[in-house]
Amino acid sequence: MLSINREQKLNLLIIVVILALPSAALWLQEPFYITLMTKVVILALAGVGLNLALGLGGLVSFGHAAFFGIGGYVAGILASHAFNDEWLFSFFGLQVSGSSSMLLIWLLAIIVAAIIAAVIGYFSLRTQGVYFIMITLAFAQMIYYFAIAWPAYGGEDGLSIYVRNQLLSLNTADPMIFFAICFILLMAALALVSMLRNSHFGAALQAARQNEQRLAAIGIRPFGIKLTAFVISAAITALAGALFADLNRFVSPDMLSWHTSGEIMIFVILGGVGRLMGPIVGAALYVLFEYYLGGITEHWGLFLGILLLTVVLFARGGIVGLIAGELKHE
Repeated sequence: MLSINREQKLNLLIIVVILALPSAALWLQEPFYITLMTKVVILALAGVGLNLALGLGGLVSFGHAAFFGIGGYVAGILASHAFNDEWLFSFFGLQVSGSSSMLLIWLLAIIVAAIIAAVIGYFSLRTQGVYFIMITLAFAQMIYYFAIAWPAYGGEDGLSIYVRNQLLSLNTADPMIFFAICFILLMAALALVSMLRNSHFGAALQAARQNEQRLAAIGIRPFGIKLTAFVISAAITALAGALFADLNRFVSPDMLSWHTSGEIMIFVILGGVGRLMGPIVGAALYVLFEYYLGGITEHWGLFLGILLLTVVLFARGGIVGLIAGELKHE
C-alpha cells in the first residue's frame, strides 16, 4: 500500500510539472515552449491509448499509428470541406457538409477509429505473439498506402488545415488555450484508464493477459474482453491524432506509418508499461531528445536508442517505475 501512495505522489508531481512549464513559458512570453508542451501532451495521450492495450492487456500492437492517423484525417477532411464550403458527400439526396467543430471532429474520429479497430481486432486477436504484432502492422500499412493513393485529400503530400478548428467560443488559436484543451482531454483519458484498471473489466483484462484458459474456465470470454480494450485503446489514440492534426494544421500519411507506431510504443516503454503516467514521461523525454539533441546532431536517435536499451535492460518498470522504486526505499 505504501508503494502505491508513493507512486501517486510522483504522479501528482508529474501533473504539476506539466502544468507549470507552459505557465512559465507564458510568463516569459515564449509561445514556442507552450506549443512544445502541447505536443508532449498530445503524444502522451496517444501513448495512454496504447498503454491500455499493452500495459493491461499485454497486446503488443504495432499498428496504433493507423488510429492516430485516422483521427488526423477525420480532422483534416472535415476542416477542409468546411473551409472550402464543399459538401463532404451526397447520399440519396442527403448532403453532408464538413465541420470545424472540435466536438464533432473528436466524436467522429473516435467512432471511425472504433469501427476500424473492431474489424482489425476481430481478426488480429485470433492470433498471439509475433503473429498479432505482424497482423496489426499489416492492417496499419494497408491504411497507410490507401492514404498515399488518395489524391482527393493530398495523397503523399498530405492535407493542410488552414484555420484551427473551433471549440465553442474559445480562441483555439491561442497556444495556452489549446494546451489547456489538450491537457484536460489527457486527464480525462487517464481518469478513464485508471477507472478501467480498478474495475472488474480491468481485472478480467489482466487475467486474460496472464492466463486465458483460467478466465474462460470461470465463464468469461477472453476474446470479448481483449477486443473491447483494443477498441477503447484505438479510440483514445484517434482522439490524440485529431488534436495532433489541429496542432500542426496539417495531416499526412506519415501519421499512419509504422515509424509512428514505433514512436508511440517508445513513449510507453520509456515511461513504464502499465504505469498510469508512463506515457507522459516517455513523450516528454522523446520530445526533449528530438528538439534539443536534434539541434546538436542529426543522430539524436542514437542517444534515444541507448536510453531505451538501458530502460529495457535495467528498469523494467520504466522511468516512472524506477523513480517510484527509489522513493519506496527512502
